[in-house]
Amino acid sequence: MKIENQFTDILQIISVAREKAMLAVNTGLMNLYWNIGEYISHKAETSDWGKGVVKSLSEYLSFKEPEIKGFSAQNLWRMKLFFETYSGSPKLSAMVREISWTNNLTIISKSNTEEEREFYIKLAIREKYSSRELERQIDSGIYERAMLSDTKISAVLREIHPKSTNAFKDSYVLDFLSLSKPFSEKDLRRSIMKNLKEFILEFGKDFSFVGEEYRVQVGNKDFYIDLLFYHRDLQCLVAFDL
Repeated sequence: MKIENQFTDILQIISVAREKAMLAVNTGLMNLYWNIGEYISHKAETSDWGKGVVKSLSEYLSFKEPEIKGFSAQNLWRMKLFFETYSGSPKLSAMVREISWTNNLTIISKSNTEEEREFYIKLAIREKYSSRELERQIDSGIYERAMLSDTKISAVLREIHPKSTNAFKDSYVLDFLSLSKPFSEKDLRRSIMKNLKEFILEFGKDFSFVGEEYRVQVGNKDFYIDLLFYHRDLQCLVAFDL
């Protein structure tokens, strides 16, 4: 084994450990916010705790522990909402520990049903979305599109790659390409290459770009694939015909 490959192995070990550590920190923070939200919710139900008392609590925490952040009156009230939103759903209350506080707040504020919240929580976990990307996906109506979609995946593909049903959507929002109509296939491809990061994020982070107008030879004939990607989870090549 080449020495560089051994170095890569160590780098992979570090990356995995770092990801686990960050996940553990986030889980601890979500547990803390949950417990505070539960306490405030209980006090609001059984005594005279309201926004005025919560504001006083925020000021008290700021005075006693001036170096800690994230305990403004507004955020404390959000912790109460966080607990109350998921306390009746053991399944979702476990899953929300796996995403960031910002993503949790985005999902709560922009979702109307428990089913919609579950959809976005699972999406954020699977794709490891930043808050900005998650918000863009929600604003694009991805949940509604998924509910209305009738994705046509062949029986052969389902047999070879059972995960393929979740890997592809029925429709995609490519407004970030900013193309003026009418546009040609060349214009579309050029714009995709210019916005390749956003394009991959729209399709899913498991896609890696392989090539543009990628040449393949079948028998004695040459064919050119508009865009060729590799899907890491499915471990297969994905061709895009524009």
